[in-house]
Amino acid sequence: MYQKAILGALITTTLLISGCASVPMGSSDEDLALKQFPTPPEGDAGLYVYRDSFMGKALKKSVTLDGQLIGETANGVYFYELVEPGEHSLSTESEFSDNKLVFTARAGENYFVEQYIKMGVFVGGAGLEMKKKEEGMKALRECCHLAAPH
Repeated sequence: MYQKAILGALITTTLLISGCASVPMGSSDEDLALKQFPTPPEGDAGLYVYRDSFMGKALKKSVTLDGQLIGETANGVYFYELVEPGEHSLSTESEFSDNKLVFTARAGENYFVEQYIKMGVFVGGAGLEMKKKEEGMKALRECCHLAAPH
């Protein structure tokens, strides 16, 4: 019985660490244009939400902005949203409850948020971290492709 429990734990851990989740992708042209990091249109801010994690590659995790679903992330993908200036709440599903990041957007600025996967009791959880502009731009250029809008 003990050996079966250990085997089950090893299989679950392997699935969490490896594998690949798949989500619909946006166009290559739009991806290329967004990776030039254009200044958002007048009166708006740009929000990039990306995932570049070794752990949990087989997991998809939903992301919401101000209570509205943006989509499900997979490793190596990102979403881009235009947001109005002001306070916003970005959330991602985790094991027991959503993890939330509150930020204030200023018009004309781009913001970069990394979604990361962390170990959980039953299934991997997810968190969000605001990144500096240079760090976010570098990560997006190296790892990620635009996910299709939800």
